[in-house]
Amino acid sequence: MRKLSMDELGRRSVEEFKQADKNKIVVVLDNIRSMHNVGSVFRTSDAFLIEAICLCGYTPQPPHRDIHKTALGATESVDWLYYESAKAAVEELKARDYKIYAVEQTEGSISLEKFNWQPSEKLAVIMGNEVEGVDADLLPLCDGCIEIPQLGMKHSLNISVAAGIVLWKLCEPRFASMIK
Repeated sequence: MRKLSMDELGRRSVEEFKQADKNKIVVVLDNIRSMHNVGSVFRTSDAFLIEAICLCGYTPQPPHRDIHKTALGATESVDWLYYESAKAAVEELKARDYKIYAVEQTEGSISLEKFNWQPSEKLAVIMGNEVEGVDADLLPLCDGCIEIPQLGMKHSLNISVAAGIVLWKLCEPRFASMIK
């Protein structure tokens, strides 16, 4: 066994990424404090060909060296928009026919492995603040909540880890179709 070289990985250029057929998923970051978390979500969004990221409230915006440290250039490939509030982002996405789901532990939340989404549908997922989670005022605007099942004592994950898990699961059908 040997590691693949960068040339063998078939990396896209920024222009090729911009032209690629994206997954119809928008990530909404609601008052994220950590620039490293923001950068990680950019990098994960690049990996899974996510349509865009909405940076809301006091979520840091590129360019910034601490975002770049974890994004490794993904701020150049992944489209992003800034909104003063996550509510403004959600209202605009709803007007554009996106289904809105918060990643949050709530009454009636859908466990991630049971979440049924068709890749032809437009979907926005809200990732909340590192301490407070998704703002409770946003929940009535959502079509539902997705919960990542957990077995341990803490029952919480870092936002960048949660985003990676959720985006992988949402994009899994596309990977499965590539293997056939």
